[in-house]
Amino acid sequence: MKGIILAGGLGTRLYPSTKILSKQLLPVYDKPMIYYSLSVLMLAEIKEILIITSEDHYQLYKNLFGNGNQMGLQIDYKIQYKPNGLAEAFIIGEEFIGSDSVCLVLGDNLIYGKGLSEMLINSKSKVIDCNDACIFGFEVKNPEDYGIAELDNNGVVVSLEEKPKNPKSNCAVIGIYMFPNSVVEYSKTINKSSRGELEITSINQKYLINGQLNLQIFGRGYSWFDTGSFSSILEASSLIQLIQERGGYKVSCIEEIAYNKGFISQQEFSNLIEGIVDCDYKSYLQKIISK
Repeated sequence: MKGIILAGGLGTRLYPSTKILSKQLLPVYDKPMIYYSLSVLMLAEIKEILIITSEDHYQLYKNLFGNGNQMGLQIDYKIQYKPNGLAEAFIIGEEFIGSDSVCLVLGDNLIYGKGLSEMLINSKSKVIDCNDACIFGFEVKNPEDYGIAELDNNGVVVSLEEKPKNPKSNCAVIGIYMFPNSVVEYSKTINKSSRGELEITSINQKYLINGQLNLQIFGRGYSWFDTGSFSSILEASSLIQLIQERGGYKVSCIEEIAYNKGFISQQEFSNLIEGIVDCDYKSYLQKIISK
């Protein structure tokens, strides 16, 4: 399975902070927002990754991650010239995806909880083995603001709605989507919505109709944020600060994940640390290698 991070959009809710900077590069406590999305793919043990962003911000991401080899990754980049919807990611990324399955992660989503890596790896395996799609849900108190999945008594998805006025459940579909390779062709057949966008909900609907859509719910013990507003960035930052200061470890530290997952050797990890300027982040990584 390959991974795509969608880091485009205009970031209008975060203006003027996004006037010259991509939303997904704004800090959530002590790291760029996109680190939290990249860590999801790494925890799922996905190492071939495409970052899709705007023309103005393309070089910023290349400057941040390069080709990803220093973390045992292969990172490529593509431009989305206009914000034409989430589903366009599969059209832009068609050549990158090739004949593989794919996981799309939105660059402004943050998910944290014990057992996250295992859940992601298990879901990835089911998509590959069964050729079904997998979406992820989280219970919210304001379902009218999200894409919503209605479930039957067995937890099976029976309907999907985008920002419904009268929600049939509180289960929001969050920004992690795993699809078999058929998603590339599906994305070419859907029509633009009234908003003028290729909606990811339209893709999910196709898999639902075909009986190929599964849902994994992040229950109690997990935290999820759509960090697309100033208030949600502040809330997410406060949570990350609390977890890190009390636990003594960092959330979504991509260098640490690369080392713990065996993407890079101890020597490669040491070399990676040496390339970081002297700071608290570097000191944290040095403590890991000295254990």
